[in-house]
Amino acid sequence: MSTSDILCVTDRTLCREDFLTRVERIAACRPAGLILREKDLAPEAYRRLAEAVMERCGRHGVRCVLHSHPDLALALRADALHLPLPLLRELSREERARFSVLGASCHSVEEALEAEALGCTYLTAGHVFETDCKKGLPGRGLDFLREVCAAVKIPVYGIGGIGPENVAQVRSAGAAGACLMSSLMTSEDVRGLLRAMEG
Repeated sequence: MSTSDILCVTDRTLCREDFLTRVERIAACRPAGLILREKDLAPEAYRRLAEAVMERCGRHGVRCVLHSHPDLALALRADALHLPLPLLRELSREERARFSVLGASCHSVEEALEAEALGCTYLTAGHVFETDCKKGLPGRGLDFLREVCAAVKIPVYGIGGIGPENVAQVRSAGAAGACLMSSLMTSEDVRGLLRAMEG
């Protein structure tokens, strides 16, 4: 099985089983990539976790995208990094060039254009629909996603409140794919969920 346009984003605090077991189950489904988000971890704890997750992803031929720690990513010889835009702005051109895959989280057309200009190879745009992760905040909607996709030449992945019931709308808006986080961390049937997301 391969879910080639779904990026999986982690949040181990939502996991109902051993986190590395969950990572293994996700990687076995061959998504487009797994973003190890875990923003609350101190650098050394993140490094230890990243080593274990990279090993499991590598076993299944799935790209592990590290998050928020460029120095650690370089030390671990990771080739993929995802950053919030403020952190991306702090990297030098040389540092950015050391990653063959570089992504950023964007919330407007202007941010998307800036991320592209800074050398990103893809970006995430959201949140598209209302989501428990952003309780009380309305989604930016499909028109927002459509505008971002039209503005840049790099692949855009929609994020926020996306599931089997609306992923086709995300693709129709021009997105290269979609991100899953909460549902993927909590689902009792990882394979079934990802299969339901297939285009």
